[in-house]
Amino acid sequence: MNKIQPYIFAIDDDPQVSRAIHRDLRSKYRSEYRIMSAVTIAEAKEALADLKNKGAEIALFLSDQRMPDMLGVEFLAEAKELYPRAKRVLLTAYSDTDAAIRAINEAELDYYLLKPWDPPEEKLYPVLDDLLEEWQAGRNPVRAGLRVLGTPYDPISHKIKDFLSSNLFPYHWIERDTEAAAELLKMNQLHEKEGPFVFFEDGSFLERPQVTDVASKLGLSSDAKNEVYDLAIIGAGPAGLAAGVYGGSEGLETVLIERHAPGGQAGTSSRIENYLGFPKGLSGQDLARRAITQATRFGIEFISPSEVAKIESGTPLKTLELKNGTTVHAKSVIITTGVSYRQLETKGLSKLTGAGVYYGAATTEAVACTNKEVFIIGGGNSAGQGAVYLSRFAKKVHIVVRKPDLTSSMSSYLIDQINAIENIEVHGRMELEEAHGESNLEALTFKNLDSGESHQYEAAALFIFIGAKPFTDWIELPLSRDEKGFLRTGRDLLGRQEFTSTWKFDRDPYPLETNIPGIFAAGDVRSGAMNRVASAVGEGAMAVSFVHRYLSEI
Repeated sequence: MNKIQPYIFAIDDDPQVSRAIHRDLRSKYRSEYRIMSAVTIAEAKEALADLKNKGAEIALFLSDQRMPDMLGVEFLAEAKELYPRAKRVLLTAYSDTDAAIRAINEAELDYYLLKPWDPPEEKLYPVLDDLLEEWQAGRNPVRAGLRVLGTPYDPISHKIKDFLSSNLFPYHWIERDTEAAAELLKMNQLHEKEGPFVFFEDGSFLERPQVTDVASKLGLSSDAKNEVYDLAIIGAGPAGLAAGVYGGSEGLETVLIERHAPGGQAGTSSRIENYLGFPKGLSGQDLARRAITQATRFGIEFISPSEVAKIESGTPLKTLELKNGTTVHAKSVIITTGVSYRQLETKGLSKLTGAGVYYGAATTEAVACTNKEVFIIGGGNSAGQGAVYLSRFAKKVHIVVRKPDLTSSMSSYLIDQINAIENIEVHGRMELEEAHGESNLEALTFKNLDSGESHQYEAAALFIFIGAKPFTDWIELPLSRDEKGFLRTGRDLLGRQEFTSTWKFDRDPYPLETNIPGIFAAGDVRSGAMNRVASAVGEGAMAVSFVHRYLSEI
C-alpha cells in the first residue's frame, strides 16, 4: 500500500471561506488525507505542479465557482488533466445552481455544493464521504502487493483475474515474457513451472490455484458462522443484495451466499446510467460494492465464494447443503441466483473459452484488447455497456446481432452513445458460424442472414452477451418452473399440479413465494420478472416483507 497519504485540495479566493473549508476538512479527514488549500489560482497551480512532480495522489478537489482569475469549472477542468481520477466538487452560491448543473453534464463534475455548508455533518461530509469511498474503491495502490503472473489467453489466468476484479481486489498483471516476470520466477525458482502464479503481499505465492484457494488466502469466508438463520439468500446479484440490506436492517439474522462475486450479471456492467440517484451513472462493481458495504453494516453474514448444491425443505427449518460439504440452516430462503449467458455451441468456441472467447467479462479483459479488433455478440444493455467500455481500448469494436439493428433490445441512451463513438460498428442480420484459432482466438466467421454469404474477420477477442438462462438447474426440489426454467411465484402457481401437491398452508402463496412455503424467488430468476437492475432491487426488498409474514406464521 502507498504510505504517503493522498491529498484533498481546496481553493477559494475568500481567505475567510478558505480557512473555514480547511478547518472543516481537516477536522474530519486528517487521519486519512492531507489537506491543502489555496486562495489564488496561481498559488493553486504552483502547488499542483509540485505535488505532481512528487508523485502525490489527489483524491478530491473542492473549488469555489466565482474567482477573479478563473471560474471554478475551468480550474477543475485543468485539474482533471493532471489528476484524471480525482473527484471534483464545485462550491457555488444558490444563484449559480443552474451553471453548476450544466457543469456536471458538460465538464463531468462529480457534485456541486451550496454555500454555506453548515452544519458540515449534514451538508458537507456525507457527500464527500461517498465520493472519497468511490475514489478509494477505484484506487490502485498496488506496488509489490497482489500480483498475477501468467500468459495472455490462458483460461486459468482469466478466471483468477475475473475473480479478483469482480471482488474488487486490486492486483498487478505480469505477463510471463517480461523482465519483471523473469525476475520473480528466478527468485522463487519457478522458471520451469507452468503457472499461472498468484503472489501475495506477505511474500507467499500459489501455483495454478483454484479460485477458492485464492479466496481463502485473501480472507474471504466460505463457511457459515451460525447454526440457524432467519433468512438465507442464495445469490448476490441486485435482488440478493437488496434482500440482504433489508433483511439486515429489519433485524433478521441473515446470511447471503454467493458462488462467484457480488453484483451478478449486473456486476459485469461497465456503466449503468439509468439507475435512480446516480446522474453520472456507476459501474456494476461499484453498485455491488456499495450494497455489500451497506448490508454488512447491518450485520448480515456474507459467504463467498461458496455454492449451494442442494436445498431440503422443511418447517420450520430449511437446510442448504454447500458444495464444500458444510450446511446452512434457515427458517426462510430467497433464491436470487439470476441468469447466466448461454454457452454457445458454435464450432470452435468451446476450446477457446477463456482464451479470447469470454462470456461477459468485458472489464476484466479490456486492457488486453488495446489496439485490437474485438467482437461483441448481443444487443442488450449489457452488450452496449461493454462495447462503450471496450471502445476506450480496442482499435475497433464490432457489435453483431441477428436483428436488423439495436432499437428493439437496447435503451435509446446507449444506442445514442454507440452511434457517437467512431470505433464502434454495428452489424445487423448476422450470426456466428465458426471461431478459429489453436491456442487462442484468431478469427471469426459470420454469416449474413439475408444474403447467406459468409465472411471471415480477424479477431483478438469475442465477448458474448446473449441468452438469459435462469440459474436453476442445481435445484432438485419440485419448484414450479415455466417452459424456460424460470421459477413461478404467487398467483402464477394457482391451479398447477405441482402447487397443489406441495402447498400445505391455508392461504394463497405470497406474490414472490414459490410453491414451497417459505422459499421465495426474486429478480431475474423469477418467471415474469422485468430484466432491469432497479426492478430486481425492488423485488429483493419486497421479498423480505413477505419473509416477515411467513416467519410470523411458523
